[in-house]
Amino acid sequence: MNFPRTRMRRLRRTEALRGMVREHRLHRQDLVLPLFVVEGTGVRQAVSSMPGVFRFSVDQVVTECKEVADAGIPAVILFGVPEVKDARGSGADARDGITQRAVAAIKAQVPDLVVMTDVCLCEYTDHGHCGLVEGEQVANDPSVARLASTALSHARAGADVVAPSDMMDGRVAAMRTLLDDSGFDEVPILSYAAKFASAYYGPFREAAESTPAFGDRRAYQMDPPNRREALREMRLDLDEGADALMVKPALPYLDVLTDARRAFDVPLAAYHVSGEYAMIHAAAERGWIDGDRAMDEAMVAIKRAGADFILTYAAKAVAARLD
Repeated sequence: MNFPRTRMRRLRRTEALRGMVREHRLHRQDLVLPLFVVEGTGVRQAVSSMPGVFRFSVDQVVTECKEVADAGIPAVILFGVPEVKDARGSGADARDGITQRAVAAIKAQVPDLVVMTDVCLCEYTDHGHCGLVEGEQVANDPSVARLASTALSHARAGADVVAPSDMMDGRVAAMRTLLDDSGFDEVPILSYAAKFASAYYGPFREAAESTPAFGDRRAYQMDPPNRREALREMRLDLDEGADALMVKPALPYLDVLTDARRAFDVPLAAYHVSGEYAMIHAAAERGWIDGDRAMDEAMVAIKRAGADFILTYAAKAVAARLD
């Protein structure tokens, strides 16, 4: 028989050999844990559609952040869920708002943990949209002013990074200008630059109480079939002053993430969103897949596609399995 001289499996034979030639490695430093913060004291409320995910009061989120830091995870991103909401999203930039209090408490107790904040109005408005509404349309320019004010309030509270997720046009430039003019020129902006109008956000909306009261978000979030447009969005945000870019969701848009990695020499993030997380858990609970292996494989796929860091609800569990 004419056997091949090149046998690719030679270097796959043992775990030690596989480790030596492994092209991409996941590290704890690659992970960011999203956290939901609510009013009250002593609150640790399970999110039914996301096993292992909770909504925390400020005192409990500090405890959680201590565990995150002890696990070697470098960062969290906060989503505030206020008790009272209105059409203007008044709680978004309130000095004593839920996110602002959480940021201050975490930085006081866990100062070395990087605290990112999601900057959007959907958690704070009674209509659930990411900006201000005029009639049944989201008004871009008035929304940008509110979003910039929110980013500034987070910076004043001690946020290390502000991360606008609203997808309003021009919001990065407005935030950069206001932050710089207010003495926060060193606070970076991580832009949700390519955020698609995805079906994978359902569990998040339960946790953040942010389901739109009418319509949907397709008029301002990206249309899923559009790949080239994502690069335009990213380039615009870089030109406006973004320091890092994000693709959201992650797994359905790995092609976009790889395109961005080739096009831009800036830090890239990808958000492994609630629906992606929940699907793996649901299948694992039914015995259809090995949940831990599937989650780890998802993380490696995102890293391989070009992400420098990954926002994932599985951060603590994944970190515990890493060497």
